[in-house]
Amino acid sequence: MTTLAQEPPYESYEPSEEPWGRPEGYATHDVTNQPPPLAPYDASDDTVLLEGLRREGAGWAEDGLRRLGRRAGSAQAQDWGDLANRHEPVLRTHDRYGNRVDEVEYHPSWHHLMRVAVGEGLAGAPWADGRPGAHVARTAGGLVWGHTEAGHGCPTSMTYAAVPALRAQPELAEVYEPLLTSREYEPGLRTPTDKRGLLAGMGMTEKQGGSDVRTNATTATATAEPGVYTLRGHKWFTSAPMCDVFLVLAQAAGGLSCFLVPRVLPDGTRNTFRVQRLKDKLGNRSNASSEPEFDGTVAWLVGPEGQGVKTIIEMVNCTRLDCVMASATLMRKTLVEAGHHVRHRTAFGARLVDQPLMRNVLADLALESEAATALTLRLAGAADRAVRGDEGEAAFRRIATAVGKYWVTKRGPAFTAEALECLGGNGYVEESGMPRHYREAPLLSIWEGSGNVNALDVLRALGRSPAAAHALFGELTLARGADARLDAAADRLRTGLTEASESGARRLVELMALTLQASLLVRHAPPAVADAFCATRLGGDWGHAFGTLPDTADLDGILTRALPGEG
Repeated sequence: MTTLAQEPPYESYEPSEEPWGRPEGYATHDVTNQPPPLAPYDASDDTVLLEGLRREGAGWAEDGLRRLGRRAGSAQAQDWGDLANRHEPVLRTHDRYGNRVDEVEYHPSWHHLMRVAVGEGLAGAPWADGRPGAHVARTAGGLVWGHTEAGHGCPTSMTYAAVPALRAQPELAEVYEPLLTSREYEPGLRTPTDKRGLLAGMGMTEKQGGSDVRTNATTATATAEPGVYTLRGHKWFTSAPMCDVFLVLAQAAGGLSCFLVPRVLPDGTRNTFRVQRLKDKLGNRSNASSEPEFDGTVAWLVGPEGQGVKTIIEMVNCTRLDCVMASATLMRKTLVEAGHHVRHRTAFGARLVDQPLMRNVLADLALESEAATALTLRLAGAADRAVRGDEGEAAFRRIATAVGKYWVTKRGPAFTAEALECLGGNGYVEESGMPRHYREAPLLSIWEGSGNVNALDVLRALGRSPAAAHALFGELTLARGADARLDAAADRLRTGLTEASESGARRLVELMALTLQASLLVRHAPPAVADAFCATRLGGDWGHAFGTLPDTADLDGILTRALPGEG
């Protein structure tokens, strides 16, 4: 038997010079016909975005938006997005000594993304900004900074949306609003009033409820202190559990009510907020979504008892706008990725971008992206003017936000799938980033009410507020006479309103969305874009998949506008 001591020493390995070695010029790892990295690029290099920013009253923010766009497209920021999703949040229910802590640890890249987002005013800052267009500037910033990754948009969106809801209880707003509108990102659980800035979350859905929040079973019991309650229950889907405060719904003696729940109480002790688990969800991996349990959890009433839905609906209106924004951002981001790839990829003897059918696909995607971005900024403009007391814009916002939430978020999954396909197999691997975008797309239709919930909400708005329908048709009238196909669609819509039914709600809302988008493009986009959109989306000269524009469409005109330098 040979022992280790008897084994001969290992010899260094030298590559063989024999014929069976690596022949000269044999290069199995040379890479050809692949595009260079997209980053660095300018995420704000988007004509539609910049035109909408100016049109909706926030042209003063353009320089800052361009600076943010360059940062969003930098190699560093793109790397942050990738790392934040590769290194998922970790739940720590207890510390090393056995004390319950219920904390979530994030990768440093998450904090880098959050620090920029909050610092650039993408959370609650617009509510403290007195300039007209502040809410439009925030939405435009989201359309740009969202090119990094989608997950961290959740806590910034909820923080933004919490402010108007909290104003239903002025004494609470006086304490918390200056911190929620701060541009300081200060992670970590501490006494809220000792921090320089706060983040807010929301907790509505429960295991038995979903969108039917009136069936929530979490109970609220009044204490001897006025306005203070204790909660008991289990929420099913509460994102960003490391936020400082949460607006939640619970059943009080007077009915379903809204409450403010801080993670840390004013005396510095931890509130009972037991994170039972983090959700293993379809979309982004960077943002922790959780199931918290309340058991004697201290909460402050926001608004009157029994008015919980009415109180929190302002929060929902804001987050629905952000769903539209995030879908439009995903469309733009994946279109940019697809355009970059086909510009540098050759197949069958020509660049992909020069091949007619690929140009048709890209142009069709570009139309969808432009329509989504234009509608997003119009909704942001309506929100901004509604905040400043414009009743007509408030009525338009009420119906158009629900319409946009239904339609734009519905288009997102099909859009990202087609953009991914432009990359072929290269788009199917995680390193490309496209699978992450594709997984994220369905969330935006589900979050803040699924398609059916939003479609029925449109019918509810029409039934309860004649001003909503008046505002909708007032908007369409601005484009009257500019395109016969749009005029015919608007006439069909007016007839459809008189025959509206629940089972036909999706068809009706789809027509509303398409006429709204077409009216914006007819008024503000070049003829190549407006004509192709009206011919396909309203005139029926279209197939059932992207890439089926008619031969009469001006593909060059559309692509030159959508992807400068790549037409």
